[in-house]
Amino acid sequence: MKAKITQISKFKKNTSIQGFFLVRAKHLRSTRNNHPYLQLELQDNSGSIEAKVWEDVPAFEKTFEQGDAVVVKGRVSEYAERLQLEVEDIAKASPNKHADYGFDLVKLIPASSYNVDVMWNELAKIIKGMSNSFLKTLISTIYKEHAELIKLHPASMKLHHAWLGGFLEHILSMAKIGVFLSKHYSLDQDLLLAGILLHDIGKIIELNPAQKPGYTDPGKLIGHIVLGRDMVRDTIKGISDFPEDLQLKVEHMILSHQGKYEWQSPKQPKFPEALLLHQIDEMDARMNMMEEAIAKDNESGSWTNRFNYFRIPLLKGDLDGNGKQ
Repeated sequence: MKAKITQISKFKKNTSIQGFFLVRAKHLRSTRNNHPYLQLELQDNSGSIEAKVWEDVPAFEKTFEQGDAVVVKGRVSEYAERLQLEVEDIAKASPNKHADYGFDLVKLIPASSYNVDVMWNELAKIIKGMSNSFLKTLISTIYKEHAELIKLHPASMKLHHAWLGGFLEHILSMAKIGVFLSKHYSLDQDLLLAGILLHDIGKIIELNPAQKPGYTDPGKLIGHIVLGRDMVRDTIKGISDFPEDLQLKVEHMILSHQGKYEWQSPKQPKFPEALLLHQIDEMDARMNMMEEAIAKDNESGSWTNRFNYFRIPLLKGDLDGNGKQ
């Protein structure tokens, strides 16, 4: 008889579970008494949870790595008002061993709710509509060369759009906003779109694919901002007579899109299109993060708990009436 598999979104306090998960993070820690334990972040396509391995740590630590799919037995507990998983048994999962028990890697990878091919075609129309031939060639060359990665890559490790197709979803959303706001503020639409489509392009090198979450060595040592700027520079070398001033503006938009030095931005935005790029990027990311925090909250009532990026309870919908006179 097959064991019942429980998804993370269905976890309840003080219950035992069995399931298949993807290891998003793995750290070997020690308690104050110098007792080793493993601190993990596990995910499936319904959510993620912090997990701890307290017993037989030396043996378990060698059996799997970050990015592996694992089969887990454990008990759901609560710590600091948040659910966590106390792992009793954990091992690397594989289709050969575990397919008959319900293992499917696809079920462990969160994915965009939008059709990737539809998003790709919609973005291609926006690029086709650009009038600046130099910027259109630059973007088209990079996007054609890296099409498969762009279609499937996450937009971030965990903060926003951190799923299969998340990069494309984020960029398309920003591009739509950019088309509208560039007209509202009478800005250079093609330049703004170039910044939107290229500002995060280095993430396809910085991050591993969603199937194997984590940072690459270039990502850890250099980061997506410089990696992206280098990709743009290398591509421009193959475009005859690309204007030097236009190249400088595109590079500046990549280098300044984080907006603030304390957010690891090498530069702050120094012209309107660069500033608007930063604001659109920030807005789209934060809106997604709030939507996800609300969607994944398991609290009863109209408010989420405070354990989210914003560190405050968020209104999930209609008020519960507690504030009525």
